[in-house]
Amino acid sequence: MFTNEPQSDVINVREDEKFNEAKVAAFLKGKLPGSENPLTVQQFGGGAANLTYLLDYGSHEYVLRRPPLGPVAKSAHDMGREYKVLSKLHEVYPYAPRAFLFSDDHDLIGADFFVMERRHGRVIRRKFPDAFRDDPDAGRKMSFALVDALAQFHAVDYDALGLSDLGKPDGFVERQIEGWNRRWHKAKEQDSADFDFVYEWLKDNVPATSRSTLVHNDYKLDNCMLAADDPSKVVAVFDWDMCTLGDPLCDLGALLTYWSEPNDPPHVKGMTPMPADYHAFATRRELVDRYAETSGLPMDDIAFYYALGLYRLVVIIQQIYIRYVRGQTQDKRFAMMGQVIPLISQAAKDVATGKLKI
Repeated sequence: MFTNEPQSDVINVREDEKFNEAKVAAFLKGKLPGSENPLTVQQFGGGAANLTYLLDYGSHEYVLRRPPLGPVAKSAHDMGREYKVLSKLHEVYPYAPRAFLFSDDHDLIGADFFVMERRHGRVIRRKFPDAFRDDPDAGRKMSFALVDALAQFHAVDYDALGLSDLGKPDGFVERQIEGWNRRWHKAKEQDSADFDFVYEWLKDNVPATSRSTLVHNDYKLDNCMLAADDPSKVVAVFDWDMCTLGDPLCDLGALLTYWSEPNDPPHVKGMTPMPADYHAFATRRELVDRYAETSGLPMDDIAFYYALGLYRLVVIIQQIYIRYVRGQTQDKRFAMMGQVIPLISQAAKDVATGKLKI
């Protein structure tokens, strides 16, 4: 699923993902500091869903976010929601970039979008940074920094921020199970007995929710940015378009979903964005124990949340892949995703049946 990314975090805008830069520049002029200067646009090459662009005015830099090309479920790529969250969350959560403005005028770029601040640091994907290789504990430092930042996020008082209307915590997990199942049936090319098994298992094993918090809904290594010179310091968390209110252990399950260990079977390693050339990260068990210590929450049902994360990932990849199959995006990175989908379904079943343990 995941490919090596360019050495630079920005690339020239992909041909089919360009927009009218002059029109956007005219719209933004006077609305942001520095926006009276000439605008240069580049694209952030990482990620596989929402499109992210660098707006460079010389004296100031900003980031523009929009949904992926083609028909998409707005609930999964809601720029208005992401803007709402980031326009408030940055006040109390230092890893949330500040959002400055939102537009739903599709005459500008053909979709909703918002503009936020740019953060600088390292986003870790398939290649481990050479700058950290001399530190034998760098991987573990990253691991625990991510977990600590997640626990800190779950401790945010969303009522005090005016975000209590962001979702309905009651029944959150059940809605996740049913919602992703509906998306699967809309996007699938063929049936999957493994996926159907996991769907039924999840319905039969929903745990009692311990508490309700803000939920990021896609928390993972490459949605976080680390300091360029310090692997123990998180400087940003990205991709807030699915943020809502619900069970915080769903976020921990998502983190486990994208995590890999040296002894994982190939189909588990193949779906992770983590570096393939470096293995000194904390284990999934250590992540769970660290989160339990930091948050104070019990982890008795963590296998359920891990299986739920894998179940979601099956659908997320299928939704991305079907856009490529239907010609709604030309991004060649997505061509091989069809081969990964049954493997992740198998991994989810392995967790549900106890074959794959944390």
